[in-house]
Amino acid sequence: MRAAILLMLVALAGCGKKTTGTLETQAREALAQTAGKLQLTGLAKPVEVRRDQWGIPHIYAQTVEDLFFAQGFVAAQDRLFQIEMWRRTGAGELAEILGESYVERDRFARLVKYRGDMQAEWTSYAPDAKIIIESFVRGVNGYIRHAGDKLPIEFQLLGARPGEWKPEDCLLRIVGLLMTRNVVQEVDRARLVARLGPEKAADLLPPDPLTKHEASPAFPLDGIDQRVTKTLQAAIGPVRYETEPGSNNWVVDGTLSATGKPLLANDPHRPVVLPSLRYLVHLVGPGWNAIGSGEPALPGIALGHNERVGFGFTIVGIDQGDLYVEKTDGKNRYQVKGDWREMRVEKEKIRVKGKSDPVEVELKFTEHGPVIFEDPERQRAYALRWVGAEPGGAGYLASLSAARAQNWKEFLAAMERWKLPSENHVYADVDGNIGWIAAGLAPVRKNWSGLLPQPGHAGEREWAGFLPLSEHPQKYNPPEHYVATANHNILPRGYRHQLGYEWNPGFRFQRLDEVLRAGKKFTIEDFQKLQHDFTSLVAREFVAMLKKAPAGAGGEARKMLEAWDCVLSKDSGAAALYELWLRRLTRQYIATLGPEDLRDVLDRRMSHRNVLDLLAKDPAEKRHALLLGALREAAQEAEKTLDEDMAGWRWGALHHIRFHHPLAFDAERRKLFDLGPVERGGDANTVNNTGGGGFNQTSGASYRQILDVADWDRSVATSTPGQSGQPGSPHYEDLLPLWAEGKYFPLAYTRATVEKHTRNILILEPKK
Repeated sequence: MRAAILLMLVALAGCGKKTTGTLETQAREALAQTAGKLQLTGLAKPVEVRRDQWGIPHIYAQTVEDLFFAQGFVAAQDRLFQIEMWRRTGAGELAEILGESYVERDRFARLVKYRGDMQAEWTSYAPDAKIIIESFVRGVNGYIRHAGDKLPIEFQLLGARPGEWKPEDCLLRIVGLLMTRNVVQEVDRARLVARLGPEKAADLLPPDPLTKHEASPAFPLDGIDQRVTKTLQAAIGPVRYETEPGSNNWVVDGTLSATGKPLLANDPHRPVVLPSLRYLVHLVGPGWNAIGSGEPALPGIALGHNERVGFGFTIVGIDQGDLYVEKTDGKNRYQVKGDWREMRVEKEKIRVKGKSDPVEVELKFTEHGPVIFEDPERQRAYALRWVGAEPGGAGYLASLSAARAQNWKEFLAAMERWKLPSENHVYADVDGNIGWIAAGLAPVRKNWSGLLPQPGHAGEREWAGFLPLSEHPQKYNPPEHYVATANHNILPRGYRHQLGYEWNPGFRFQRLDEVLRAGKKFTIEDFQKLQHDFTSLVAREFVAMLKKAPAGAGGEARKMLEAWDCVLSKDSGAAALYELWLRRLTRQYIATLGPEDLRDVLDRRMSHRNVLDLLAKDPAEKRHALLLGALREAAQEAEKTLDEDMAGWRWGALHHIRFHHPLAFDAERRKLFDLGPVERGGDANTVNNTGGGGFNQTSGASYRQILDVADWDRSVATSTPGQSGQPGSPHYEDLLPLWAEGKYFPLAYTRATVEKHTRNILILEPKK
């Protein structure tokens, strides 16, 4: 589970047992040993772990089992509290350490666990996935046993201990559910359609490609509201209303590269938190020589390269879930084509902190999936059909195959295994080939869109299997010599399949395309600059609209914006004014588009693309009055919050990122745990995505990579705030200054380069 979500859970837990000594001393005393020798049960042969100056472990093992045992051990050394909370969130074991208020969240996590054929599940990810995962889990447990009472400071503050990991803990589904956002969007669309009608709803939130909302008088949408997904949203963590997480990736072939070989860039955008969601590692063993970033609680790497192939991904908007509204008798029976059936009911016991007896909960299922909400008054039950219930539906684990692909054919075979989350995968190899494929399990819906909740009792709108990977959008050595994606609509013109209708607006992609199609010979430095690009195409359009307002109106504020280059640098006064203007303008305009009780939906779902398109259709007088009125108010706000003199306005003075640890309840804890604030440029629509609630950055790229196929040792990365999640470690915050300044460190790959940058050597030996 996402670290931001996990740690926010802990914030509600309150203080645990009292501790002695200073927090700084306790934190340092809990740090793991990263140099010397350790003897461990579970190893067959010695393993060498070289940590470089940036805290990246380079693991050299003689067997696959030892390699992944060591990865689990090392990940636990750096991130034990984070990965333990990840495990408890997915396994439904939070109440055991956080109390009774987490029982319902635990129940939901257990509701969406995989319940299918385990043989099919294991082999879906890789032929040896079970061996790898079992070894990784033994390594995590090995560190827990080795640490004993010397646990990270968070466990001490909470008075809690990590549990025993099982291989099935790496198969938990909550991670994937977080990425299957369409179910929540279905409820929002249903609210709009029920109140405003299908045409008006489509006007405000247009599907892409355009299609009709299948609203039927025989299936009323009234009563479908946020209650339906309340527990689901709680289970996957806080919803960020101001921006959608996204990513960028692109790859150019040798004709567009100064080296004559491909360059691949990737910067996945997710919550930027403490500790980082990403963990870098280099895995060297039989069949493995891969370096890059992955989930700290999972084996392998998800983004990076091996000896022949580089790879990266961004989210692609395949609709991977549907909400079915079952007609019930108000109890445990539901109707299918006129016949009544009994829900499957399972009972489980949840251990609760402070209670001697566990709490028994019921888990209910229809033929469509787990029941996530019941409305006895309307005799409805809401069931979730999603790809996470299929074999191979654990997020990111198919990277165990992708990270070992040696060519495009093998990479495509690995993509057959990639079920969830759906991703735009980009590819480059040492032979000079580049490629892209939109991978992920794609349900086939015949003659219906999946945009709205569906009546389960009718039995007319069911999945008809899954789209073969060969029919997914893809390119191999395209004539343009480059491929770029940024969560935008990637459907080729004339594409005949329905993958989805909800995409990120294309502003980031359009900026990437604008730069890449220039056709120059790009360098790593060029791509570093592009990953940190603050040019706003949204600002260009809004300012162009402002320029059409009557001459003479708007005063100095208008002159400032019209003379601006639309680059959201942190030192720009025009950028500060623009952001204040944009916030007022969009909120005021959205408030005119629908009734007040739908304002939350419109605030969440309407993109700046929607606002621009609707504004363009309005009468010029109305549009100009809104633009100029909001600008006048924004200038007044800037004078109050920044400086009376426009020369003193700066975007960075408003726009920050703070790394806050939810256990930092007082000054002493804040001093130990918290980092920042750091001034930021950009916003949610720039290539360097720095979006978030208010003017605080909460999402974006915590990890970036630029891979040089011509010489892997020239590849670079950036991450934040550090490799370790333990305060007091030299790698708790050492990467933050580099990240904040847009600077990179090398991804040391060859043995000689790794040795050059090594700072600590830890030898893990079999216990005699």
